[in-house]
Amino acid sequence: MSLAFERVAAQPVPDHAQQHMVRMRDGVRLATDVYRAGSAPAPTVLVRLPYDKNSRYVFFENVAERFTTRGYVMVVQDVRGKFRSQGHTLGWTGEVDDGYDTLDWITRQPWSDGIVGMFGDSYYGFTQWSAVSSQHPALRAIVPRVTSTNIVPGTAAYAAARQPVWLEGADYQAHIWIDNATYDFEPDLSKRPLIAAYEEAFAAIGKRSAGFDLIVGDIELPAYNGPHPYDARPVPVLHCVGWFDNLGIAHMHDYTELAKRPGWAAVQYLDADAIDHENYFLENAPVGPANDHMTDEDALTRLLDAYTGPALDFFDVFLKGTAHPDTLPRVRWKLGHAGSRVASTWPPSEAVARDWYLGTPHAATGPLPGGTLDELPASGPESVTWRYDPDHLVPSAVANTFMLLHDHPDESATADRDDVLVFTGPAAAGPLDLAGPVHAVLHTESTTPTHDLFVRLLDLAPDGTARLVLRGCAQADAAGAHEIELGHTGYRLRPGHRLALMVAGSDFPNHLPNSGTTENPWLTTAPKAGVQTLRTGPAYPSRLRLTVLPPAPGTDPDGE
Repeated sequence: MSLAFERVAAQPVPDHAQQHMVRMRDGVRLATDVYRAGSAPAPTVLVRLPYDKNSRYVFFENVAERFTTRGYVMVVQDVRGKFRSQGHTLGWTGEVDDGYDTLDWITRQPWSDGIVGMFGDSYYGFTQWSAVSSQHPALRAIVPRVTSTNIVPGTAAYAAARQPVWLEGADYQAHIWIDNATYDFEPDLSKRPLIAAYEEAFAAIGKRSAGFDLIVGDIELPAYNGPHPYDARPVPVLHCVGWFDNLGIAHMHDYTELAKRPGWAAVQYLDADAIDHENYFLENAPVGPANDHMTDEDALTRLLDAYTGPALDFFDVFLKGTAHPDTLPRVRWKLGHAGSRVASTWPPSEAVARDWYLGTPHAATGPLPGGTLDELPASGPESVTWRYDPDHLVPSAVANTFMLLHDHPDESATADRDDVLVFTGPAAAGPLDLAGPVHAVLHTESTTPTHDLFVRLLDLAPDGTARLVLRGCAQADAAGAHEIELGHTGYRLRPGHRLALMVAGSDFPNHLPNSGTTENPWLTTAPKAGVQTLRTGPAYPSRLRLTVLPPAPGTDPDGE
């Protein structure tokens, strides 16, 4: 029986948008909508995306109304090879030249005053960075949201970064980048080799994803045919980051790297919220129907204030010049469970690093609370072993991390498994505010040539529920100390709550299971089980490093 799938085609162009087929330098024409409220030339905000410019999913008919009301022209374009646009379908390629040519077309229109900014999430954040690489003089400011300059997929890229392969990213290629449409299907991920699940889907559809094949073939996609954006002409940037975004680590790399570079540092701004990739908020998690902007129109209207407001204020400064840069906070950030804050730097100047050492490892195989998180390392060496069983993989926090906060499930059952390790700190007597980067250092070894380390930082509530705060992973190819980035956060651990650190050898279906050998994990039919060892103590200081704000006077965040 053939695998079932649905082909999703383009939605109608709204009556109040004017579609143009804009010619690129090679003759390919890209479908481009123009929204405007007046006749006088005005600054333009450009969006270039692969998800159907007219779909309810990207809701640009609604977004455009906010921008045109504020005096901007909004231009929204299907990228090459997607929906109404012509050309070969292969993401991450050609965006530098297409971005330049689209900017050039805008500046020649009678409704353009020659000044352009760009806006948007994820891939349409990447197209902004591609336009920066093109160095078109009309581009004056960008607002990349939940994205990165370096989200180009490829197995080789993960290996170079010592990362397990992000299966979810390859799955995205197989659904989005086949042809002009997108395809909804559920691959059978129980198949071995795992590549067979996608071969079945492509056979049913009758077409393949070129991008998916490049990933599996270990061939990187050529993203920039101009300079890397870091080396291009600086433009003002408002980084809109989500603490729960699955691209959050990569996005914060952009912010922290550019903040160190002459020219760029002066024009970097950060707006960080407690959201995931699909713009669900921590304060609404788990999300009920009344707060689901994907399906509820009132919820979408409420979202649009937070979604467009910071960008509009930013563009008023750098496109219109109707506001002074001093009106913009350098850093606006959400402290989860506590509200918004502003700062002149990130992390805030008063934040300090704090280490918690993994202790009592013999208890770490569960159940909760497992081992301990202590202020000092154990006096002597200790260790614990746990297994990696490819036939009994540790489940991911959610199947779709793009919308992690939609469900934001209780992970206590996963933490209680005997094939994961968990270490728990003391209950907080007062609020403990995390504000900055978090990472773990784990001293591990394995009976297999390579092993994966998946780390989750959990908020363990007094009622025993455990919900995700941060996560990170690393591929370990030898015994030793392995550093795992968990990203940046602004998060309040409330009184009575405890931080728990969970360590696992798999994270399925978000990541491709380790083959346990040097074999390509896409192609293995019999992945090998293994036994991992974690060491602690003075010679093996396995630890969790937090960045925290000093406690308010009269409080004891450790509960000691």
